[in-house]
Amino acid sequence: MNINQTSATAHTTSNNVVSNSTASSMNTMFMQLLVAQIQNQDPLNPTDGTEYVSQLAQLTQVQSMEVMSQLMANNTVLMDNLQTLSTGNLVGQPVMVNTDRFHCDGETSVNGRLTLEHPASVVTVIVKESNGTEHKIELGSQGAGQVDFTIDPEELGIEAGDVTLSVVTDTGETTAPIEIGGVVTNVRIPLDGSATLLNIAGLGEVAYHNITQFGASTPPRAA
Repeated sequence: MNINQTSATAHTTSNNVVSNSTASSMNTMFMQLLVAQIQNQDPLNPTDGTEYVSQLAQLTQVQSMEVMSQLMANNTVLMDNLQTLSTGNLVGQPVMVNTDRFHCDGETSVNGRLTLEHPASVVTVIVKESNGTEHKIELGSQGAGQVDFTIDPEELGIEAGDVTLSVVTDTGETTAPIEIGGVVTNVRIPLDGSATLLNIAGLGEVAYHNITQFGASTPPRAA
């Protein structure tokens, strides 16, 4: 984090130096042009003084736009660093991820959640192992909205390995969004500037925007 902060400070300082240098150069060039214009004007038809004031106003406007642009760039750097600090604090915290697959260790229970568009009398979560073996979690009758569930590998007899999840209801709803819970083990910020990646136990690296909830989920509802 210190490296990022130092880099941001150096970047901001460098931008300020460049901005000041640019402004100074523009002022010098304007004064040179103004002096040359006065020296070379027609004595019999001198330039109206208001024109000089107009030119000065235009220069001031350009400088103001340059300063505003630089401030916006500095604010962007600041926001990036604030996001970096906030994501770093997520290490060790529980989150929910929008996904229908995870790696099961064969022992640890995993909390999940699905969202029903319509009420259903029969709701079933199907856990499918990589070898094709399927295990069913019957959730009974559920109303529309979020439905929490728990996957217990030992109780269901799920072996260690990758598994996929799907939902079946008696109303024919098969596209219910699924979320899986996990704990953030570390945060990685790609050097290419792409989305921040959170490494989550059982889910691997997940892009920041795929996180649907920060903090512990509510306990599963009884069927």
